[in-house]
Amino acid sequence: MNITIKPLTPGLSVDYFDFFDNRAFTDNSPYRCYCQVYQMSKEQEKAEFGIGDEIDIGLVSRKVAQQQIDSGVLKGYLAFDDGVAIGWCNANDKANFPTESCSGERFYAPADKLEKAVVCFEIAPEYRGKGIATALLQRVIDDARAEGYIAVEGFPVIRDERFEWDCTGPLRLYEKAGFVKVADQENRVVMRKELK
Repeated sequence: MNITIKPLTPGLSVDYFDFFDNRAFTDNSPYRCYCQVYQMSKEQEKAEFGIGDEIDIGLVSRKVAQQQIDSGVLKGYLAFDDGVAIGWCNANDKANFPTESCSGERFYAPADKLEKAVVCFEIAPEYRGKGIATALLQRVIDDARAEGYIAVEGFPVIRDERFEWDCTGPLRLYEKAGFVKVADQENRVVMRKELK
């Protein structure tokens, strides 16, 4: 493998959508998304998706994700193997998340806290277990430190076995990178790595 990791920019949106459309869920996962929900408030969700069966949720989700990429609201990293996107990590300043996302998560913290949140990983099925998520998380840590952040937090869901709806990364991924548990939140834990 020839893995490279790049921060998501509007110029990489074609690669981003190529990954989500063609490789992210090829193991027949029941859920298809574009990682846009964490950046959407309940009010934004209602405005975009409205009510009714006539809406194509996938197309609207894709449109919202494109808007978020173009505006810089959706941030993270793409992993590439020989120029083809094979992995994604949603990592963003906690101030860029709504107080409560449309899916109910609460990742927000004021900008002066200087904290980043890692909220999602998606790795193409044939690349899982090969260190891609570890490499993505390390890049988040390295860039956050260089950018002056004081901490990075992750929010793994605690389960006995992998469940396809879980996208936050396993607890052991964070432990391996030196994160420590700082809080419990229902069925997930808050893992934190201090950078200073």
